Amino acid sequence: MSEPEVFNPLDKRNLGESVSDALLRGQARPMGELDSFIGAGIYVIYYSGAFDPYLPISERNQGDAFEMLLYVGKAVPPGARKGGFGLDADPGNALSSRLRQHAASIDQTSNLNIEDFDCRFLVVEDIWIPLGENLLITKFGPIWNRLIDGFGNHDPGSGRYNQVRSRWDVLHPGRPWAERLRDRPESAEQISRELKTYLRDLLR
Repeated sequence: MSEPEVFNPLDKRNLGESVSDALLRGQARPMGELDSFIGAGIYVIYYSGAFDPYLPISERNQGDAFEMLLYVGKAVPPGARKGGFGLDADPGNALSSRLRQHAASIDQTSNLNIEDFDCRFLVVEDIWIPLGENLLITKFGPIWNRLIDGFGNHDPGSGRYNQVRSRWDVLHPGRPWAERLRDRPESAEQISRELKTYLRDLLR
């Protein structure tokens, strides 16, 4: 018999799992009904609507089951965005602001309905935020993180519209600033076909 593995509660993977487990035990809330609150942290987004390419995901989230993530994200204190951890920095309402920005992006699209989106979030000390986010993405492979990039993008601003439109904005047109970006060579139909293959492999 092989030697038993020694459990180290301070191993970074075990620490990350404790953060992600706490998040996933939390209450799911409608994306369109979030109030402002204080704190930074991590969050996950679920979809349960009728957009055809996402039906394999939606089916697993019906009846408040919320079994399959669409997106994993983080909101860090202002100091962390400048290259530090933001230790002891005032987080303000970083997490609720980020989620409400996402809700606004969804509202602007022509083929998504904010009423079909729910989220879970966890206010957590900023040093654990990247660890929890990375573990969730690695474990669940959410499509808006792994395949359809661009959901979390911001308006690049005047003079910076020479970059290519994201895959998310091709599949979900409507954000006014994204319409000003350069056309992407891939069509929405091509992205949808790739998504179908990705989900088939993921859900085996």
